Amino acid sequence: MKAPDFASLLSNLASRREPFVVATVTRTEGSTLAKVGFKIVISQGGDILGGTLGGGCPEGPVVEVAERAMGDGRARVVRIHLVDAATAVAGFVRAAGEEDIYVETDCGGTLEVFIEPMLPTERLVVIGQGGKDDIEEAVVRMGKELGFEVVVVDPMPVLQNAPDMTIESDVVDPEALGIGKKDSVVVLTKGERDAGVLEALSRSKARFVGFLASRSRLQKNLEELRSRGVPEAFLAALHAPVGLDIGAKTPAELALAILGEVVATKYGKYVPHKPAEGRERVAVSRERR
Repeated sequence: MKAPDFASLLSNLASRREPFVVATVTRTEGSTLAKVGFKIVISQGGDILGGTLGGGCPEGPVVEVAERAMGDGRARVVRIHLVDAATAVAGFVRAAGEEDIYVETDCGGTLEVFIEPMLPTERLVVIGQGGKDDIEEAVVRMGKELGFEVVVVDPMPVLQNAPDMTIESDVVDPEALGIGKKDSVVVLTKGERDAGVLEALSRSKARFVGFLASRSRLQKNLEELRSRGVPEAFLAALHAPVGLDIGAKTPAELALAILGEVVATKYGKYVPHKPAEGRERVAVSRERR
C-alpha cells in the first residue's frame, strides 16, 4: 500500500471517529510471503480496508485479535505459525494465550505481527445555557487537563479556555454530534431547556449523562420527562444532581465533583452519590467498547 494512500485512509477513519487497527509485520522466520513492514488496516467491523500481510492465511486470525484489541484498547504482539495440519492442531492445544496462533498452510514460516488499536479520543460534551458560567468554564478547563476531547454546545459561549470544538446552538442533536458509548455528556442548562435537552440525550448512546440542578428542579424535570415518554431506564441511569458528594461549593470544586463522577463511570466504578429526594439511585456502568 503506497504511503499517501495509507495516510489518507488513516486520516479519513480518524476524522470520522471510527476505531480501527493497524497490524504490522515486525519479524519473519522461514518460508513466508510476508515481509517486515507489511501491514493491513482493519475496521471496527472486521473488514480489511487496505494493505496485505502477504496472503490470506494469516489475515483471518489477525482480524480476530484486532477486534479484541479494539474492545480493550490494548496493543499486543502475536506470532503467526504457518504450519502443517498436525502441527497446527498440536500448537492450538498447547497454546496458553493469544500470543501464538497456528494456521494450517504449506508455508512453514512464522511472522510476528504488532497489532495497534487506534481509538477515538474520549469526548466530554458540555451543554451550556449561554453567557458566562464559571462552572462551565471550570469543567471545560479540567476536562481538557484530564485528556478528554472537549466539545461545547452553547448558544452563546463565553469561555476563556477554548474547547476542542464549539457548536453555537441551543439545539442538541445527538445523531449529528455522533454521541457514542465512549462519550460523556454534562448538562449545565438552567431551566427552560432542561427537559428538551435531556429528552434528546435519552436517544443517544452516551456512556454518561450528568445533569446539574437543584433537587426541586430535578424533580420537576423528571416529571416532565416521564410525561414525554422518556424511558425509565434513561432516568434511572441519569447522573443527577451530577457530581460526587464531596461538599463542593466553588465552581472549581463543583467541576472536580462532576468530573470525578465522569471518570469513575469511565472505569466502571461506583462512588457515593446522594440520590434525589424520592428517587432511587441506580448505578449503571454502560459497556465500553
